[in-house]
Amino acid sequence: MFIDEVELEVKGGDGGGGAVSFRRERYVPRGGPDGGDGGRGGSVYAVGDAALRTLNHLAGVEEVAAGRGGDGAGRKRTGRAGEDRRIKVPLGTELRAVEDGFAAEIVAAGDEVVLARGGRGGRGNTRFATPTLRVPRYAEKGSPGQRRRLRLTLKMVADVALGGPPNG
Repeated sequence: MFIDEVELEVKGGDGGGGAVSFRRERYVPRGGPDGGDGGRGGSVYAVGDAALRTLNHLAGVEEVAAGRGGDGAGRKRTGRAGEDRRIKVPLGTELRAVEDGFAAEIVAAGDEVVLARGGRGGRGNTRFATPTLRVPRYAEKGSPGQRRRLRLTLKMVADVALGGPPNG
């Protein structure tokens, strides 16, 4: 079976939330804020692969999602970045979004196109400390990742051509 058109949804990972934490040590009664930032969400990429000829490996796939970013922690520790996802597609694949005007084409092996970006990680309470507000008790949530519905169409690429005089 030869599949040359597939529709699927891609989703970038959500960013991790910032942390609300305060430094507590012996002999330091009011250590101040030390909440870390959240990690960024992973992105979804399409990568050209010369070994592939069809979109059969994507048949039945409804959604491809990247990893979520990790939450921040105390001691100003930043959360882990979400894991990126890469979809291998054959050369000559056209990628079009159903809703917005996104369009791209993979023509060479190793070409990479960002399909859905991951969300930004939230800031921890350390980032909100100012000379007048020394002890902020809040942090940001991470932003959501981008979501897109895509149609992948494989343009026919001739492997063999026949030459000769026309019939007549």
